[in-house]
Amino acid sequence: MMAAVAPLLLIALLCGLLAPRCDGACAEVDSDTEAVAGRGFKLGCISCKRRSEVEGSATVEWYFRPDGESDFVHIYSYNENGPTIEHNFFEDRIDWNGSKRSNDIQDASIYVLNVTFNDSGTYRCFFYRTLTYENYEYFDTVDKVVHLTVVAKATRGTASIVSEVMMYVSIIGLQVWLLIEMIYCYRKIAAAGEEALREAANAEYLAIASESKDNCAGVQVGE
Repeated sequence: MMAAVAPLLLIALLCGLLAPRCDGACAEVDSDTEAVAGRGFKLGCISCKRRSEVEGSATVEWYFRPDGESDFVHIYSYNENGPTIEHNFFEDRIDWNGSKRSNDIQDASIYVLNVTFNDSGTYRCFFYRTLTYENYEYFDTVDKVVHLTVVAKATRGTASIVSEVMMYVSIIGLQVWLLIEMIYCYRKIAAAGEEALREAANAEYLAIASESKDNCAGVQVGE
C-alpha cells in the first residue's frame, strides 16, 4: 500500500514545487533600450492590472521626445476602435504589438519598423485604465518611460553579458535545489513507508504471539 502511495506523494510534491507562483500571466518586463538602424524594434510597455478579478478596460497613448528636443509629441493611440498613428513621422512605421482581442489592455507594446537614428529619444506610454466595481468605477493612469538609443551595429555591453551569465547560474542553481529537494523528500517518504511496514509487521507478530499464547492456555486448561 505504502509503495503505491509514495510515488503519488512525490508527484504531488513536484507539481507544487514546479507550479508558477505569480499573479496571473502578466509580468512587468522593462523594454530593451538599444535599437539598430534599418531594423525593426519593439518598444515594450506593460502594466499589470493588480485586481485580476475586477473587470477593467484601458486605452493607450504613446508620446515621443527626440534627443535634443524639449517637448513630447503624440505619436500613437490604441482604444476599443483600434490603433491610430498620430504623427506623420511614424506613418506606416508602427504596428500594435500588445494585448489582442481584449479591451483589458495590460501589454501596450508597439513595434517600430525601419528604425532610423532620428528615432533616438524618450518614449512615454500612458495607460488610462477603468476598473468596474459593483457600485462605482475607479480610474487610474500609469506612465511608463523608455529611453531609446539607435546604433549602427548591435553591441553587447558588459551588463548584458553579466545578466546572461547570472541567468544561467540561476537556472543551474534552481535545478540543483530541485534535485536536492526531490532526493530529500523521496528519502523521507521511503523512510516513512519502511517505518509503517515495520509497525505493521510488529503488530502482526504481536497478534500471532497473543493468539499462540491463548491457544497454549486453552490446551493447559483442557488437560
